Amino acid sequence: MNKQSKQFLADLINSISPSGYEAPAAKIWKAEAASFAAKVWTDTHGNSHAIVNPGGSPRVMFAGHYDEIGFQISYIDDQGFLWIQALGGWDPQIAQGQRVQIMTKKGIVRGVVGKVAIHLQDPEQRKKVSEVKDLWIDIGARDRKDAEKMVEIGDPLVIAYGFEELANGLAAGRAFDNRAGAFVVLEAARMLSTLDPAAEIHAVATVQEEIGLRGATTAAYGIDPDVGIAVDVTFATDHPNMGDAIKRENKIELGKGPVLTRGPNINGKLFDLFVKTAKAEKIPVQINAEPRGTGTDANALQLNRAGVTTGLVSIPLRYMHSPCETISLKDLEQVARLLAKTVARITPKTDFVPF
Repeated sequence: MNKQSKQFLADLINSISPSGYEAPAAKIWKAEAASFAAKVWTDTHGNSHAIVNPGGSPRVMFAGHYDEIGFQISYIDDQGFLWIQALGGWDPQIAQGQRVQIMTKKGIVRGVVGKVAIHLQDPEQRKKVSEVKDLWIDIGARDRKDAEKMVEIGDPLVIAYGFEELANGLAAGRAFDNRAGAFVVLEAARMLSTLDPAAEIHAVATVQEEIGLRGATTAAYGIDPDVGIAVDVTFATDHPNMGDAIKRENKIELGKGPVLTRGPNINGKLFDLFVKTAKAEKIPVQINAEPRGTGTDANALQLNRAGVTTGLVSIPLRYMHSPCETISLKDLEQVARLLAKTVARITPKTDFVPF
């Protein structure tokens, strides 16, 4: 990965943008898009758009969501401790003992996640997994009045954990789910800007996927694409303690290339085009079976208006919904290249009617 792209990725990962509060990620994404796209803007929902080859046909929409899971302050007690609710799906065990960054109107406020120490718990308490309602945020406030000088009810927060490179081309960080996808759709659009495609390409960084595919739903309605391709992360299963789950989740490995989903959510002819392109371009791919709606932006794309030709290309990821989500930088490059090379083959005559 070149230096410019890696810095763009790191800046995206380090931004604080939980569902409904994606402005910091949007600012970074749009600045990068402006370097090559014909038009860049943010809609009233918060989705950010970049168009390549306006006026082309058919209309192809890429969707990669740039929101992340986080928390929101819901109560400040008399002692100045902050009580929180989850934004998105959390494993409460992961949140315990973490440092946090709170997004406020005045800037970032730092704090820590508190809970009763194990030494002070009775034997029965020690056997139970803490719930989010049992956790609080300590920002060092003297009391409620002091805390209210720094934060407000509704302020969002995320775990304070940024982009970090590991050995052998891997990287770890908070929010690879799914800023990796938002990164990829823009990188693919950048490549397409040099490939003279027939299609009009809409790269969209979507909002609020973690709370119900909301941004992709509104963006797709507005664009009305002929073809919609979602890019998200998927579970890498190349780590310990998978057991029999490997038979249900498929064998997916970091560094082994893009993951192509097959199932009712996916247009079979578009899937075949991805496979054909991957073979021609010598891009390794992995296949994932999904016998239902995928729970990704691909679901919203497929069900838009009268139906959209839909594909899902995924990035293998370990430790999903944790501060140390881990990916392969090579996989990101390969996913972007597969998207660009596949869409470059699509013309107004390409037939995606499934049967």
